[in-house]
Amino acid sequence: MKKILIIIIPSILLLFSACEDTYLEIDPLDASTEAAYFTSPDHFKAATNDFYKKMIGLRSTDGSNVYDFMDFGTDLTGYVQNYGRGVVVPGNSDAYWTRAYKYLRAINIVLEKAESYDGDTEEIAEYVAVAKFFRAYHHFQLMQRFGGVPVVTKVLDLDSEELLGARNSRYEVFAQILADLDGAIVALPLEQNIPTSDKGKISKWAAMSFKAKVLLYEATWEKYVGTSTDGDGASEGAGSAKPSEYPSVENMLTMSNQLAKEVMDDGGYELWNHNTELDDISMYYLFNLEDEGSNPAGLTKSSNKEFILYTKYDYDLYQGNVNISHTAGSRLSPSRKFMDMFLCSDGLPVNKSEVFEGYYGRSDEYKNRDNRLVSYFGDIPEDGTANLIGPGSNSGSSYSARKFASYNYGVYRAANTESFDFPQIRLAEVYLIYAETLYELNGSITDEQLNESVNKIKARAGLPALTNAFALANGLDIYDEIKRERAVELYAENSRFNDLKRWGIAEEELNQDICGDVIEGTEYEDNSDLYLPSGYPYGEITKETGVGPRRVLLLDPASNRNFQRTHYLYPLPLEQINLNSNLLQNPGY
Repeated sequence: MKKILIIIIPSILLLFSACEDTYLEIDPLDASTEAAYFTSPDHFKAATNDFYKKMIGLRSTDGSNVYDFMDFGTDLTGYVQNYGRGVVVPGNSDAYWTRAYKYLRAINIVLEKAESYDGDTEEIAEYVAVAKFFRAYHHFQLMQRFGGVPVVTKVLDLDSEELLGARNSRYEVFAQILADLDGAIVALPLEQNIPTSDKGKISKWAAMSFKAKVLLYEATWEKYVGTSTDGDGASEGAGSAKPSEYPSVENMLTMSNQLAKEVMDDGGYELWNHNTELDDISMYYLFNLEDEGSNPAGLTKSSNKEFILYTKYDYDLYQGNVNISHTAGSRLSPSRKFMDMFLCSDGLPVNKSEVFEGYYGRSDEYKNRDNRLVSYFGDIPEDGTANLIGPGSNSGSSYSARKFASYNYGVYRAANTESFDFPQIRLAEVYLIYAETLYELNGSITDEQLNESVNKIKARAGLPALTNAFALANGLDIYDEIKRERAVELYAENSRFNDLKRWGIAEEELNQDICGDVIEGTEYEDNSDLYLPSGYPYGEITKETGVGPRRVLLLDPASNRNFQRTHYLYPLPLEQINLNSNLLQNPGY
């Protein structure tokens, strides 16, 4: 195993390896180098600048992979993936444990050096706030993946007692996340005050949006999942010990709603809606926006005021360095369920709408639909057909995805050079947080509240407003429609798995058949030039569609799927348990 010695210099962090043991990536420091370095605000700025590259993003960093955060293998994708099936086996290591604690160490170094800084502390206040934000960010990533984990708020040494301590409960982790976010919010700048040269840096609104997201996540997890994944803390899991300051579900929802509302009203953000110039598919170009060549309207990243927190890339300075256009194109292909989830232009589901044109021709189901359907899956062959020859290494669906795929891929951008920014939180999600928290609090939402949130998203999608009267007249459930908007709007943005789990419905949704194209009553039926039935090992199955029961491709049968409450959390890496016997494994592993 490795020991990592961190030496900090003004521009980057250099990592030097030696052959010794590690626990939570705690490494002895080069004290003289540190002492010589943290002596000016520029030193703190340079150190915290590196933290931005450690968020989820295109580049693989310390074993991370963007595709682990694009919800491959959910109920919305045709691509089959082991986690979505409930096939999870404890491994010796886990990159998302190791990297998080490595980053927490670097963050805690900055915070401890700030405490002993001899200069004007106001000059480094923003960098201290940035460090606190990222300490909250990485603890939240750990909590989402593992539940309760060791909370680390100081620089650990080889003899630190915390190295052999037990896990903190998820409730204690959550309390630390809130404390750090509160400490960050008071000292971060408003987005409007961040100069153009520093856009992408964390603003007060970004920290508030993130806090709203964390609060909604924990409130709904507490309400719908509760202690079922905690373990007793004595023989397994992290236990359910709650600190005295742990808020009630109602308080968490209220705080989340208030934060979302403040960002909506005062943050200065706006949805990126250029449908007039971009043939109603703003939602295709938003996710591959770079310079003037990235879209037919010549728009650049400077036009994007929707991204609130994001990982920043630049073609000349910091390319994505991952072939996301190719990979997302095949592995984000939609399931039958997701294709039918997009509403029709009259605001109704396919099974209720009179303007839905069915499935016979390859392009028929795209007509009179939510703009996002074409934005995400609009690569329709000119002759209206797409061959079905079997899954191979991909989904087997004929639908090709293009969300997060470069415009004019292969010409404008070659493989691995895509350099669009990767969103962590954008205004559309804040609207959805606002709407969901209102419904969770009140069991209802007014038309006015819908208009200032969900209906703005629907308008960009070319859909009519959702009102309580419209829902009642058409047998729609308002909360289900809010959840539909989350599924559609936030597709592939690290949302679906987390949403299904925090709502406590992952077992129900992920253990269903995963289906693909409609065969019965379409141009594929009895057409060997377009469809090779022998290429599909599970054949066809009859399912309800927008036009009634029809035979569809079965891509992964329910009999292959066994997602359980156990799988709401990942197992702790075995090497960490071997190093520290007080770290108890999550229940079920």
